[in-house]
Amino acid sequence: MLKKIQEIKNYIGDDNIKYETVIEVENTQDPDIKTLNLKSGSWSGKEPWFVIDENQKLHTMISLDSIGNLIKNFQQLQEDNFDLKLEKTILQHVPIDYQDVWAVAMDELKKIAGKNNNAKSLNVDLEKLLRKIKKDHPNLFLNLKDLFANQIIQGS
Repeated sequence: MLKKIQEIKNYIGDDNIKYETVIEVENTQDPDIKTLNLKSGSWSGKEPWFVIDENQKLHTMISLDSIGNLIKNFQQLQEDNFDLKLEKTILQHVPIDYQDVWAVAMDELKKIAGKNNNAKSLNVDLEKLLRKIKKDHPNLFLNLKDLFANQIIQGS
């Protein structure tokens, strides 16, 4: 089990992280009671703690604060990813004023999400959304066909 813990440490790739708390769960005479034995580290060691159960399976244990931080970080990553996808989709439609298109897109997303939902956690076809915005607000986008047609007429 200690080898598996070392493999996890190597996988993460941070030599500064010390997984020192390893606990083993052992059966007792009473099937409802288990004994925890500290195999290495200390009871006040840094997270995560590793727990080897009675079937020699490896588990990790972290605090609720750490789980909350993981969830918060995941949600932020999800929002950042959504923002990047929206930004890319907007730019592909050649906006005249990027910020105006972003504002319109966010308003549309809020309408879709309703008042109680987070617009950035929706599963929305951003390409379809931008085509609708472009149709409803053509003045926010460059029309490349017209631009090239004007250049050809002026160039002749």
